[in-house]
Amino acid sequence: MSIETILHMNTGNGESSYATNSYLQEHGIQRALHVTNEAINRMCNDLGGFPGVFKIADLGCSSGPNALLGISNIISRVHDMCNENNFEVPQFQVFLNDLIENDFSILFRSLPTFYAKLKNGEGDHCGPCFVSAVPGSFYSRLFPNKSIHLFLSSYAVHWLSQVPQGIENNKCNIYMAKTSPTNVFEAYRKQFEKDFTKCLRLRSQEIIRGGRIVFTIPGRSISDPTSEDCCIIWELLAKSLVDMVKEGRIPESDIDSFNIPYYTPYEDEVRDVIKKEGSFLIDNLYSFALDWEPYNSDNGKMDVADRPIRGKNTAKLIRAVIEPMMATHFGNSIMDMVFYKFEEHVVHHLSAREGRNFNLVISLTKH
Repeated sequence: MSIETILHMNTGNGESSYATNSYLQEHGIQRALHVTNEAINRMCNDLGGFPGVFKIADLGCSSGPNALLGISNIISRVHDMCNENNFEVPQFQVFLNDLIENDFSILFRSLPTFYAKLKNGEGDHCGPCFVSAVPGSFYSRLFPNKSIHLFLSSYAVHWLSQVPQGIENNKCNIYMAKTSPTNVFEAYRKQFEKDFTKCLRLRSQEIIRGGRIVFTIPGRSISDPTSEDCCIIWELLAKSLVDMVKEGRIPESDIDSFNIPYYTPYEDEVRDVIKKEGSFLIDNLYSFALDWEPYNSDNGKMDVADRPIRGKNTAKLIRAVIEPMMATHFGNSIMDMVFYKFEEHVVHHLSAREGRNFNLVISLTKH
């Protein structure tokens, strides 16, 4: 089945929805805000102000409150720059992009609140803002030549265009893992290089000279592709599926034929792809770590009593991201049990060490 028809977050705003369980991504967007602000500052200086219509595209916007959070931050910063430099505030044209199965309806329903907050925050001088959706893969052309001033993409381009080929021997794993054969790591790396190169090449045609791109993606802190901040969360989910095999609920072959189209790159891998593709210069590459549940962290310390609730919340976060793809492959009927077991594995993991997610923020300038 095509990745484009099954790769989407849990829809709606229920208990397992992405809209309800995307707090880690929200925290990451806020941590990346200073990089986005710096990109806007530099672009304003390079262009001598802002165009009459400032065009922003969010690649892989998903659904829920985070979809418009980055856009709100950008508009606020542009207003500040205009006030500081006595520039005329531009109009804003915002394009929200994601795959065709994304829950765009929940985005549209949030627009009245979004517009009201803009008006409240920026007052009577708020530039008109026009929001529209652009369904489609960011591994294809989305916009006319030289039409976009700023691309934003938060927690999206780590999703690959397809599962890497030739990894049928990745037995009882669903991603790169400590027990994966070496060819699996190479296949994932090559697929990421191919996809990220294509994404950059396509955007280079769509962005103006001097335009900016800001990517925020999960990555890994060391070159070793089995590092825990890269793979452990998926190893715990694979263990949950293996438990289901041992109980006779699913055949082992179902796990062996399932791998996620996902890659968490090392900083040097990202730099190499950008350099080889050649259309962009790196303005900034910033990294930071987040706890799996960043809003319940107390300076890296965790009470024993907190582990069950943090395990439950982490399981809900991952379920919101991966359940549609898993349900298509394994069936809806086992999802509750799989994620209950996953929650138990997360709690056990947290009894020995912290759960961390490593992140990269990359700001690029078009030559």
